[in-house]
Amino acid sequence: MTHAAQIRIDLDSATPVNRQIVDHLRTLLVDGVVAPDDILPSVRRLAIDLGVHFNTVADAYRTLAEEGWLEISHGRGVRVRKRRAPRPDEETLAIFRRRLRQLVAEMRAQGLSSAAVVRELASLMEVVKS
Repeated sequence: MTHAAQIRIDLDSATPVNRQIVDHLRTLLVDGVVAPDDILPSVRRLAIDLGVHFNTVADAYRTLAEEGWLEISHGRGVRVRKRRAPRPDEETLAIFRRRLRQLVAEMRAQGLSSAAVVRELASLMEVVKS
């Protein structure tokens, strides 16, 4: 699979490597780059490709399996599942709104206009529509 080449980790980041792997894979899943029934690299293969400990990759895969994205079978690899998105609760929506507000505020502080923010959000939604 070439998806491993699309995962970029920053060992100097404050974000833990396992979280970076989860975030990158989740983006590939949501964007449809990785589709149901695709086979992902084994834990050891991805760990070698990324230059990280295999437990780090195993933890990331477990997180995505718990979210319903992956099916992990010992000896048979890691397969992407067709996932039904759960209905978000009020707390989840509140967290999303707070994070989105923070990101928009950061971009506005960097000089991005309100119109540009709206264009970027609309463009992103076109990509992730399912």
